[in-house]
Amino acid sequence: MRILMVCLGNICRSPLAEGVLQHKAGKAGLQWSVESAGTGAWHAGEPPHHLSIKVAKLNGVDISNQRARQFVKEDFLNYDFIYVMDSSNYVDVKHMSGTLWNEAKIDLLLNTLYPGENRAVPDPWYGKEDGYHKVYEMIDAACDRIIQKHTQEIRATK
Repeated sequence: MRILMVCLGNICRSPLAEGVLQHKAGKAGLQWSVESAGTGAWHAGEPPHHLSIKVAKLNGVDISNQRARQFVKEDFLNYDFIYVMDSSNYVDVKHMSGTLWNEAKIDLLLNTLYPGENRAVPDPWYGKEDGYHKVYEMIDAACDRIIQKHTQEIRATK
């Protein structure tokens, strides 16, 4: 399974989501590849925000080696599923994807917990450290649900 996490700049939310889901998938014995991207290119090549790195590390996840990149339409060909952090990211990815758009392969991350509600993972960029902790908790819960759903599907097919 190849999963892409997408936010605006690829330095706060999606790097956390990438790190958390990859960590949890590994612990669950799942051979997944999880990566992240941003709809904007402002931070391409940069590491995650220092507070994202700090909060991840406090929770046993190392995201310090990640580097930001911009989403490209070919990502729809290269990933099995794409999770976006908010409705704005969803609209941007749809626009950027052109003819490669595939609605079946994309959803808002928090729809895993609150189906159809289109809740956003808030961007902590302009806030203080506590905002990064809150975002981590949201992402952590959503990633738990993704792992749970997938492992239930595996058991159902056996």
